[in-house]
Amino acid sequence: MQTLSSAQARRRLREFADPARAAGQRMYFKNCDGDTFLGLRAAQVHGTAREFAALPLEEVAKLMHSSVHEERSLAHGVLRRQYETAKPAEQARIFRFYMKHRGAIRDWDGVDDSAPYIAGRYLLERDKRVLYRLVRSRSLWDRRIALVATLWFIRNGNVGDTLALCALVLEDREDLIHKAAGWMLREVGKRDGRALRAFLDEHAPRMPRTMLRYAIERFADAERRRYLALK
Repeated sequence: MQTLSSAQARRRLREFADPARAAGQRMYFKNCDGDTFLGLRAAQVHGTAREFAALPLEEVAKLMHSSVHEERSLAHGVLRRQYETAKPAEQARIFRFYMKHRGAIRDWDGVDDSAPYIAGRYLLERDKRVLYRLVRSRSLWDRRIALVATLWFIRNGNVGDTLALCALVLEDREDLIHKAAGWMLREVGKRDGRALRAFLDEHAPRMPRTMLRYAIERFADAERRRYLALK
């Protein structure tokens, strides 16, 4: 059986290219000035990830470091699929690979499509100190990985690390961190409303407004106004 290659994957993606859609994507992804967009829909990238699920990691790395947005998205989709079906030793290898190459991530969707399903999934029952190191990183994307990885924890009933990490980014100046933290806090509220309200009671006066608004999005109007007034 012929080994799949990143070159084959690139050719497959270009079969779906839509220049008109690509122009709109460039307006949407404001942090990706150096990127090339092909104009693919998410379903097309996901379908290609299924087709190339057996892509060797050295070929995945080539896609992760690409300047083509959808090629990086494809790499993350392939890694997710490989992790889902891998045995524990191979899951550890995929996690280490992801962490080694995480510097190639340079957009919010790259974090959101990968961090929960690789880093979060691997660390669920393991030492989480790496996330506390990442959340203090100078890299915006490292900090977002630390926060968004905890989505997997929340879905499995662990909200403590999310709350602790969110408390560490209250002074962060990046809007994409405010949005990520607020999103994770909103997810905490779906699982444990009491824990979210305790966090807000303590921290709402210091929270960036975007973070607070995201966190209280599901609250009733009166309660939302009360927390906003604490600002």
